[in-house]
Amino acid sequence: MPTQKTVVVVGATGLQGRAVVHHLLRDGRHVRALTRDPNGVQAAALAQAGAQVVRARMEDVDSLAAAAEGAWGLFSVQPTVGSPGTAPDFTAEDEVTWGINVAEAARAAGIGHFVFTSVAGADRHREEKLPVNLVAKWRIEQHIAALGLPATILRPVSFMDNFTGGYALRNGNLSTGLAPDISQQIIAVDDVGAVTALAFSRPKEWIGRAVSLAGDELTPVEIAAAIGKALGIPLPYIQIPIDAIRALSEDFAYANEWLNERGYRADIPATRRIHPGVTDFRTWLESTGAARIAAFLDAERTAGQDA
Repeated sequence: MPTQKTVVVVGATGLQGRAVVHHLLRDGRHVRALTRDPNGVQAAALAQAGAQVVRARMEDVDSLAAAAEGAWGLFSVQPTVGSPGTAPDFTAEDEVTWGINVAEAARAAGIGHFVFTSVAGADRHREEKLPVNLVAKWRIEQHIAALGLPATILRPVSFMDNFTGGYALRNGNLSTGLAPDISQQIIAVDDVGAVTALAFSRPKEWIGRAVSLAGDELTPVEIAAAIGKALGIPLPYIQIPIDAIRALSEDFAYANEWLNERGYRADIPATRRIHPGVTDFRTWLESTGAARIAAFLDAERTAGQDA
């Protein structure tokens, strides 16, 4: 019989997966951390932390179902187009297929509580044209519902952690396609892990819920200023012209336009009621963010000197 102590984490070596694994281990759960590369550095770190690392691929339903056999809970997250570690030809259709595969495997294994991280705004498909990444998440949500899985849907906004690397840091600047004076909702990845663990700890309260999550709301200029203050350096914000982004990807250009014109509408006070310890951006910088950003900038500077 499935034991409520055992939770499978799909995508365990990614940012969200690692956060979920660590919070579940802190709760005393037995964690099966699924990865396509059990010999990788991140997998080794999870094993050292106490997780059981298991090989499985989201392209392969049978491998997922076998890895989930006998478990009670399952956490599912899929990369989006352009996520670190995905192949250059990875598409939104691949993302949907992977999400559906995980849901099908969960049903085959008789999972008792399925937690899926989607994205805030995915449920607004009837109101407006959504970016492709939101559409993909919504399609996965719909398949989960059609299967009748005992599920919780978490819909986080953009991650604070996105500001720790080359996605936003370029040549000593903070640079994205976001309008400098438009507030953007953000959340720390670790807080998604914390809420996931909370959901698994209270299945009667959480099964059947869909919840949007956000921890703070700042303009890109305010984000750059906060980072610069934390690091003691000037960090200008420079907006990448939407037309320049469109020349590379129409979908990515529209995603930036959507964030600038419509954006997420998560209820931050509601998130704090669910998880009182949710991190604001300043606290995130003080805890881990500033150190990670400084390490990236140092590595970038060293690479530039060696070039």
